[in-house]
Amino acid sequence: MLDYREKPEVGALRAQLRELVDEFVPRSYLGAFTHDPHDLEIAENFCQELGRRRLLAMAWPTDFGGSAASVWEQTALREEMWAVHEPRGAQYMGINWVGPVIMKHGTSAQHEKFLPPIAAGEVIWCQGFSEPGAGSDLPALRTSATKTDGGWRINGQKIWTSYARMAQWCFLLARTGPSGGRKDGITVFLLDMNQDGVETRPVDSMVGNHHLNEVYFDDAWVPDEAVLGTVGRGWDIVTDVLAFERVGIARYARCERLLQWAPKALGAAWDELSPALVDRWTMALVHTRQARLMAYKIVGHQERGGLDPADAASYRIAVTTLDQEVAEVLMDIAGAGGLGTPDTARLFERAVEDHWRYAQASTVASGTLEMQQQLLARALVK
Repeated sequence: MLDYREKPEVGALRAQLRELVDEFVPRSYLGAFTHDPHDLEIAENFCQELGRRRLLAMAWPTDFGGSAASVWEQTALREEMWAVHEPRGAQYMGINWVGPVIMKHGTSAQHEKFLPPIAAGEVIWCQGFSEPGAGSDLPALRTSATKTDGGWRINGQKIWTSYARMAQWCFLLARTGPSGGRKDGITVFLLDMNQDGVETRPVDSMVGNHHLNEVYFDDAWVPDEAVLGTVGRGWDIVTDVLAFERVGIARYARCERLLQWAPKALGAAWDELSPALVDRWTMALVHTRQARLMAYKIVGHQERGGLDPADAASYRIAVTTLDQEVAEVLMDIAGAGGLGTPDTARLFERAVEDHWRYAQASTVASGTLEMQQQLLARALVK
């Protein structure tokens, strides 16, 4: 049976992280990827400070820049960061799944080259998965890799690629051969973004700067030593990527912080809200706690060395629908008027609006809700 009581060392870590956030992150911070370059600078400086303290990749082995912390300490780090609009910026991608997947499937040389810079907060990765016509149906991807002397030439297009314009490296899927089954013939490449043959174009959207991009590859080069795993067997790695990715974001922590903030932002006006709206707020808070417990169940499995795909899909469904539920409740609360002092009210309203914008895509990003439901159904009938 899983013991949900927090150990003293985890509580001490939370206190330390909150002190660091208070010191390095302004209260007005709402994420790294706004149109104000200072916000990105805040995230970069904060990440490097965490790296110096071996807190950025704390669950990693010490040889790779971590501190061999427990998965529960890493979970506390995720929660504390997501609660305050992720001041690690794009680093969560490298920490949560790029690094662990390279650790599991990479060579010693790849470990030495790629892992320490991630742990130090010195490098940003992007994910070259989705394509026009190959989003939820990822095995339909058509970006090709052609073998040449000493490496591969990449040609094709990726879309919805977060952080592509600032990333130094791309975790790329490309087709290296015909598919016997649809998932055969796919290979993972660790591609240098700073080269001729790689062009990125922003995709304007309401979710903010740097989040969505197109990437075009025109004979981009990847050396043989940057192939991750076995050529043609990349889908085995993708399975691990998706499992790490879907449980590595503590969305519920931000939901709970915003819900708990609402009565404080309204002050005396909270008592003037309709009973129906307060009931919705209460139910959203209950669902937030349920999502947290689902996440802890998965962390418990990880601690014991396993991960149930059904649990991962169930959590993903719960936490993404929670995002949207909380967003709608908070928008109605913020629109009720009578919010505290002007400065406090405006900060709360901005935080709610920011959450609402991102929540609209939560059931599509990293695998649609419908795909998660299919994964869950398949896992349950096995």
